[in-house]
Amino acid sequence: MRTPTGVALCLAMLAATQASLAATPPPTHPILGIWRLTLPDGSCSETYRFRGDGTTLVTSAEEVSESEFEIPAQPSAKGFYKLQDRVVKDNGKKDCTGAVTKVGSKATNFIQFHPSGALFLMCAHESLDACIGPFERVMGQGA
Repeated sequence: MRTPTGVALCLAMLAATQASLAATPPPTHPILGIWRLTLPDGSCSETYRFRGDGTTLVTSAEEVSESEFEIPAQPSAKGFYKLQDRVVKDNGKKDCTGAVTKVGSKATNFIQFHPSGALFLMCAHESLDACIGPFERVMGQGA
């Protein structure tokens, strides 16, 4: 015999499972893989490993952080993917800019891929007015 509490618990677990699956990018998503951003003067690089489970491992100078991300399967009508990211782990060391990332930090950016799939820009809005990049795909390494 099922109790109302048992049914509610099962429904809550099912909803949580579906929510985590919905956040996972499709295996063919262009964001998946390893990307590198090098500062214009060449003094420092950041490496982003976007993984199929919806997590990212980032190394930047002495910093190592991990985050969870969500990104739609398709770009918007303007050609941008909305990337939402939340830092879940950080080693507390400085990144390429000298900053320390706080666990729990959230960011929303807009990604536009080059037609080749080998580069992308990360922008503050669905516009090329305020972007960083290019991020270059690192070939030959597993994500």
